[in-house]
Amino acid sequence: MPIIVNLDVMLARRKMKLNDLAEAVEITPQNLSVLKTGKAKAIRFSTLEAICDHLDCQPGDILEFQPSEGDSD
Repeated sequence: MPIIVNLDVMLARRKMKLNDLAEAVEITPQNLSVLKTGKAKAIRFSTLEAICDHLDCQPGDILEFQPSEGDSD
């Protein structure tokens, strides 16, 4: 998938555990884990906003686009 989730990087930078973030943004640790591992198919803007607010970061710090090698314009 060309969307890379860097949530684990931001958690490490903030020295925060997944469960603590899940509690702070009122999402289950299981759902946050699905996002962290890149298995999520979608994320609500309200959830992304809450994560960014709590981690004091921008959406681009968490989500990254990397085109596939065969993709071209």
